[in-house]
Amino acid sequence: MRTAPANLRWIYALGLLGILFFAADRLVFKAGGTPSGAAALRATRIMAEALEALKPCAAGRGVVIDPSTDLNRTALIGLEESPITTSLGQLEAKRTAANPNFAGCLVRMLNEAGVRSGDAVAVGASSSFPGMILAALSAVRSIGALPVVISSLGASNWGANRPAFTQLEILDCLRNAGIFDVRPAALAVGGVNDDGSDMPEEGRSFLREKIRASGYPVIEESDLISNVRARMAVYEAGAAGKRIAAFINIGGSWANMGVDPSILELRPGLTAVETIPPPGKRGMIQEMAARGVPVVHLLFIKGLAGRCGLPWDPVPLPGPDAGEGGSAGRSRGAARLILALAYLALAAAALAMVARSRI
Repeated sequence: MRTAPANLRWIYALGLLGILFFAADRLVFKAGGTPSGAAALRATRIMAEALEALKPCAAGRGVVIDPSTDLNRTALIGLEESPITTSLGQLEAKRTAANPNFAGCLVRMLNEAGVRSGDAVAVGASSSFPGMILAALSAVRSIGALPVVISSLGASNWGANRPAFTQLEILDCLRNAGIFDVRPAALAVGGVNDDGSDMPEEGRSFLREKIRASGYPVIEESDLISNVRARMAVYEAGAAGKRIAAFINIGGSWANMGVDPSILELRPGLTAVETIPPPGKRGMIQEMAARGVPVVHLLFIKGLAGRCGLPWDPVPLPGPDAGEGGSAGRSRGAARLILALAYLALAAAALAMVARSRI
């Protein structure tokens, strides 16, 4: 049996290595390829545009930016205490969440989750991280999916806890500015038991009246099973027959998190929900996971920033970066360039070997 000459074996080996490099590029960087990279950059620009549009609207509603707390003057940093404050919150986390490059990172996570244009994305948000709400809406818009948003209006320290500038007013500002054509599918008071039990009575009454006056559907079941069931019905109706391709949780809402201790084990970002507790302890995160819907968990902002390759509490806020919308995207772009150069070098070496064998 004849064997191939040594030079031909080298050609075969180089060709095989080239194929392997090409396959690595396709498989490893599928989520950061050109289509999703363009969508990620587009998302960061949408969020940056939203931040700029928000400032004059906030000023028009009497919001005075405190430069000692809102270092980047985003109008997204609320008060340390207010009647609609629900729980403790970290100021640095609220400022970090206003980085528009989170929107690009979320595009990559949603792409990895399998979200495509025309899908529906369920969004469950407390008002504790208004920056993350902007990032989520920017990412969903960039992909071309439909956001179905249930928002609670209570917020932790430094979130959207100004009575005159709640998450409802923030969404109104951005809709009037033409940034997002998004209205809440339903509203809730939020806080413990989703009924504001951890707020002063003044705050609970204020939010109940605001929700009633808004005309949006209200979710007020203080029983967790009934609350989750009501939210699921709202999401399914809002999706209007579209596939719910992902669930984004923003903040630490009782209704979304549930009460099972396993929720504390979830990794921030696109996460695997491995424990599905019984319905009496199950929030929307576990309910969606039980139905096979991928979950993006936007809490523990420091860990999320690290996962996205973004800075903690930056001053000034980074602008939308070229490429994939963030330093993580630049890292991926550099790795793809190395792979491309290696593939070209192998191809050139194979051609050289072919030419030499002919001579």
